[in-house]
Amino acid sequence: MTASDKIWTAALIVIGDEILSGRTQDRNIAQVASWLQLQGIRLNEVRVVPDDLDAIGGAVNALRQSHDYLFTTGGIGPTHDDITVDAVARALGVEVVIHPEARDMLAAYYASKPGGLNEARLRMARVPDGAQLIKNRISGAPGIRHGNIFLMAGVPNITAQMLEGLTGQLEGGRPLISETIGCWAQESEIADILRAVEDGHDDCQIGSYPFFREGRVGANFVIRSTSKEVLESAVQTLCEALGEEGFDFTPGGI
Repeated sequence: MTASDKIWTAALIVIGDEILSGRTQDRNIAQVASWLQLQGIRLNEVRVVPDDLDAIGGAVNALRQSHDYLFTTGGIGPTHDDITVDAVARALGVEVVIHPEARDMLAAYYASKPGGLNEARLRMARVPDGAQLIKNRISGAPGIRHGNIFLMAGVPNITAQMLEGLTGQLEGGRPLISETIGCWAQESEIADILRAVEDGHDDCQIGSYPFFREGRVGANFVIRSTSKEVLESAVQTLCEALGEEGFDFTPGGI
């Protein structure tokens, strides 16, 4: 495998008791995965952990070593239960410090707001020693980068701004592209065809996603590859095979 063929991978830790309790529905997994795909990086694993120092630290140390990049969302705000910075610093064996640039960012942002830069808000300038900042145009509070670890906000629109600030800065491979074929048939009827198409095309993966609509059973087949040529060949081969077997299918999905 050449350097250009390397598959770059990432993991995501979603942090928060509110996610695990069901009070809040996570919306960051999809947007982080989509953004990573455009950077040529595959999201390979997601863990949801509580607001607990040991749980966060354990997940950080496991995933930062097994992936090229590790992202976290949640737990970097101004309240007492925002402990992600503390957990990551402890996992890395470094101190928590006030980042001077982050402090200046927050001071400027809160200068015209009631309360100014108070003690609670200053917590958002805390970083593991040696960290860099990820700028955020919405709230003034930056994200944090330490090596291959990226600490992001839990609020999805703020996370989006932090991802925008990182766009084009991470090394990755070729972006994963995809096409969808919808078919009115049970997965079990198509399984052998899907396996044959995937086996016949290197750098190709096919996912099958069943549904029940209009009183009928069907499935959407998503073909993915980093190669446009391989993708087009796999789609053509699948459509031909479905047609030969008499299945009702629709390019683009159902």
